[in-house]
Amino acid sequence: MTDVDKGPWTVGEPLEAVPEKKTGRERAAEVLRHRILSGDLSPGDRIDLDAVAAEFGTSRTPVREACLTLAQEGLVRVAQRSGVTVIGVSPDTIVENFALMAALSGVAAQWAAGKIDERQLLRVRELHREIRVAAAAGDDIATLNWLFHREINKSCGSLRLQSMLGDAGRMIPQRYFELFPERVPCSLDEHDALIGALARGDGAEARRITEQHFAGASQMLSTYIAQAARNSAATG
Repeated sequence: MTDVDKGPWTVGEPLEAVPEKKTGRERAAEVLRHRILSGDLSPGDRIDLDAVAAEFGTSRTPVREACLTLAQEGLVRVAQRSGVTVIGVSPDTIVENFALMAALSGVAAQWAAGKIDERQLLRVRELHREIRVAAAAGDDIATLNWLFHREINKSCGSLRLQSMLGDAGRMIPQRYFELFPERVPCSLDEHDALIGALARGDGAEARRITEQHFAGASQMLSTYIAQAARNSAATG
């Protein structure tokens, strides 16, 4: 899987995808990033390097390297004496991140509507059916959902846009549907509408639906993060 294959809805590679190809630093950075973006780690929390190293069965070095990566992304602060402290993300930052993803994904869907071929469209339909079956059974849909959106993004025909999507997408929680299972029915209806627009070659509608898809997610997650921050402050 190449860098340009990476894209939302689950962004980057799914947590369970090709783990043998990921270094300890990459795995630690991915999981810690998700915990911060989803509010499991709140601003001010300390990251215990030894505990994380034990969790991943590695030494402190790759975990520290992972934290340095997260520091470059503005998610943690690494200090000589105080160790690693979570900076976190604000509800406003989450809205901003989703707005970037909405804009980029909207353009990708618009371009895909004019370029997607029958084989690619069939694959998108198959993935959507698999998502519906998994959702009805109460199974995890995160990876299938990621594959669904990746297929559309790949159909846009722009490697540069796909790369931009991967970069922006790292700042979106990978396990969104675990946080908000109630979002699934609405998202699946939006998938139906998006497939219809792609099949008709209606780029403007495909873009509108995709941007709407992200707008609803943005509101739910920013509200969730704000509540988590209030709870953390109240118990702190």
